[in-house]
Amino acid sequence: MTKSSFLPRPGFRCAAALALVLGLPALSAQAQVLRPPGQLRVPGLGTLGTGAGVQRQADYIVAVVNSEPITNNEVRARMLRTEQQMAQQGTALPPKNELARLLLERIIVERAQLQLAREQGVQVSEAMVDEAVLNVARQNQLSVDELRQRVTAQGLVFSQFRTDLRNEILLTRIRERELESQAKVSDQEVEQFIREQEAGSDPAAQELNLAQILVVVPENATPAQVASLQARAQLAAERARSGTDFTALVGEFSNAPGRSADGQMGLRPANRYPELFVDTTKNVPVGGIAGPVRSGAGFHVLKVLERKRAGMPGATVVETRARHILLRPTAQLGEAAAVARLADFQKRIAAGQADFAALARENSQDASAKDGGDLGWAGPGQFVPEFEERMNSLAPGQVGDPVVSRFGVHLIQVLERRNTRLSPREQRDIVRASLREKKFEEAYSAWAQEVRGRAYVEYREPPQ
Repeated sequence: MTKSSFLPRPGFRCAAALALVLGLPALSAQAQVLRPPGQLRVPGLGTLGTGAGVQRQADYIVAVVNSEPITNNEVRARMLRTEQQMAQQGTALPPKNELARLLLERIIVERAQLQLAREQGVQVSEAMVDEAVLNVARQNQLSVDELRQRVTAQGLVFSQFRTDLRNEILLTRIRERELESQAKVSDQEVEQFIREQEAGSDPAAQELNLAQILVVVPENATPAQVASLQARAQLAAERARSGTDFTALVGEFSNAPGRSADGQMGLRPANRYPELFVDTTKNVPVGGIAGPVRSGAGFHVLKVLERKRAGMPGATVVETRARHILLRPTAQLGEAAAVARLADFQKRIAAGQADFAALARENSQDASAKDGGDLGWAGPGQFVPEFEERMNSLAPGQVGDPVVSRFGVHLIQVLERRNTRLSPREQRDIVRASLREKKFEEAYSAWAQEVRGRAYVEYREPPQ
């Protein structure tokens, strides 16, 4: 979850946008904690009903876009939803007048794009809207009637809900039509990007994943003890170079405090490793062994697991399989009460009085409940930061303290971890997707400014 931006961003699925606005269950089990696209955007929602929480007042026109008015109530409704979303994210709110100005500009940009779509004959049939409504319902495990009831309970008008879905589809189609050709990435561009990344020599722009065997030298060791420990480290290095499994050697030789079972120190920028490690391994190929080298801690034998330029996809990723119990705060169950309830679950699980999966099936308020809260395997960056940070701090089998995210309050248990190696093709696919995203963003920014510049915009009274 990255922080809010007030400019619309292409490619945000309408179902996800509407789920966030309506407080619906997420699109899948993982969607309760999945990281949304880079910039939060809820296009086309400016004309939704103001909802029970908005005080109605006499409406008036705040701007006109090519003779189509934008009303104060549209901006007020958008402000309410944006304030709620930013509060859930823990993002500081700008002054109300500044927020109103930014949101009015966003609505102007969207309105100009919708008008262009209609001028160019882009159409969305009733069947397409029906299918979109059905998808939103299915993805949130609701029937269409239940979705209608949920929308109405939020103080919204279902016919306007359909209109907003139609507008979202229109926006997506016009953007794809206008920009798809500019976002294509050739094989040559992928290869050039990889060559440029690999050619760089700045250590700060490199990332390393090293594993180590550390033979600790006590602070007051005698020369004889130092010589014996050095010989032990040398033996470990020789066996590693001869092909003995490094993980097995870690278990046999290493006594590094807090060491992991395989000795891995993790993929990180080179400047976050000790300079000794970087200098020792700079000419060592991936898979090669360096050392032993002496530091203040002892003798280190290092294995280069991975080396890449920052921004390049890694050859391996650490995946985590976790499960959770999600409670959504309500008027009847406040956030503090939800935290307390999950803390009680945590104690009962630790005492052997309750089973995590059973509690998840009975209590979790998302689609993973039927699977005992199991979220499946997930790589880095797939979950919102607060969830992922707590999950990454847990060892397999451990249940963490409750953590609050924009989706509610979670109780997390890590089940397993594994290293997954990406094939060269998968790494290239990641590069291609990254380059395409960058091209699309750049093209969209220029195109949106062009469309906005061609529109006749008349500002009336400022929104309040």
